[in-house]
Amino acid sequence: MEKPWATLGADLYLKPTGPGLRRGLTDALREAARTGRLAPGTRLPSSRSLAADLGVARNTVADAYADLVAEGWLTARQGSGTRVTDRATPRPPGRPAPRPREPGRLPYDLVPGRPDLSFFPRTEWLRAARRALASAPHEALGYDDPRGRAELRTALAGYLSRARGVRAEPDRIVVGSGFAQGLKLLGEVLRGRAEGSPAAPDALAVESYGLDVHWDIVQRAGLRTVPLPFDDLGTRTDALTGEAAVLLSPAHQFPMGGALPPERRAAVVDWARRTGGLVLEDDYDGEFRYDRQPVGALQDLDPDHVVYLGTASKSLAPGLRLGWMVLPPSLVPEVVAVREVGGWSGGVLDQLTLAEFIVSGAYDRHVRAARLRYRRRRDALVEAVASRAPRVRIRGIAAGLHAVLELPPGTEASVVRAAAWQGLAVHGLSRHRHPHAVTEPLDALVVGYGTPPDHAWTGALEALCRALP
Repeated sequence: MEKPWATLGADLYLKPTGPGLRRGLTDALREAARTGRLAPGTRLPSSRSLAADLGVARNTVADAYADLVAEGWLTARQGSGTRVTDRATPRPPGRPAPRPREPGRLPYDLVPGRPDLSFFPRTEWLRAARRALASAPHEALGYDDPRGRAELRTALAGYLSRARGVRAEPDRIVVGSGFAQGLKLLGEVLRGRAEGSPAAPDALAVESYGLDVHWDIVQRAGLRTVPLPFDDLGTRTDALTGEAAVLLSPAHQFPMGGALPPERRAAVVDWARRTGGLVLEDDYDGEFRYDRQPVGALQDLDPDHVVYLGTASKSLAPGLRLGWMVLPPSLVPEVVAVREVGGWSGGVLDQLTLAEFIVSGAYDRHVRAARLRYRRRRDALVEAVASRAPRVRIRGIAAGLHAVLELPPGTEASVVRAAAWQGLAVHGLSRHRHPHAVTEPLDALVVGYGTPPDHAWTGALEALCRALP
């Protein structure tokens, strides 16, 4: 009697055509290999497995394999099974030719917004993943709460309260794939309010300097973006009027780097209370502080009018696609309703892993180690610029993973080009300026010193210094 496991093997869809089973099967396999549907190197099912799947005799499959081996379409080796020959295959009809390869990345990268990915704690993360998966209930792998796994929301509530001063309860936290998704959800809610009431505002105030991708998300949601004035103290929150909400990075303004002064923090909260507007707080790198006491979350001043948004993109890695919002109680049902309609729930395994990573203390240990690592790079950047380009002023260095290097007026474009000639990718400040900002333009570079891996850091710093005036 044949054992049940004897017919187990890889799945392969085939539709034999033509007269005779052997010929039809041979033709179908040949066509699949010829067109590339079976890629070179693909291991085919055993003759017994494929025969059972197709309902034919095993000898029929074995003979078809032998024919194609003789023709050169397949190879058969002891211990390696039967595989598609590694040979050039033509493009299937109608498929466009592949695009020519884009020019390769520059050797050195100081583009802001990314951590050193080589520093991701792979070993600790794997341990947390194993523990989380081993202890997860079966129901965790089913359709989940649209707010995210309760384990992660509970872990985040404790961590954010302890480390960032956020007033959070698990029921008010919504976990998603990152800041961008959170902003999309909030944009949908604000647009729905505007459509539901002619008197509701359809504008969102933003900072004069920020990320164009965030402005695009808001505008795609059907809202206007209104840039606020910016001065030496940061964003002018006293310029808020009748907008539906305001998007701020108060603990560490991106990209200019300063913290919003206490009087302006109080002013924006007063505005929200007076008008019913929302404050969207982007705390994108709140863990990294060097020369000053940590700046607590603005949300602590008024949890009923401030939405706190955080992410693992800077502290761990953007590829995890994990972010969170702490919502005012009145906003939770609206956000959950939009999320359910859009089907924007995230994967549970990484959520469970991050929860275990936080609760075990591994997250705190990693952040402390990363903080020391990035501070050393910050110090090296400041020292190198001071000695090699003393006319360049550095600002925004007390926190975060980037610094702003102020340049002589009219030199930003030429310095960015000079950096490219040195093999260095770096952003000019102008690309982060809102197109309708009234603030006087400033020539500067935004240098992401957290981005390069260790082996490339010295070369990147040297290339930067050669490009500076």
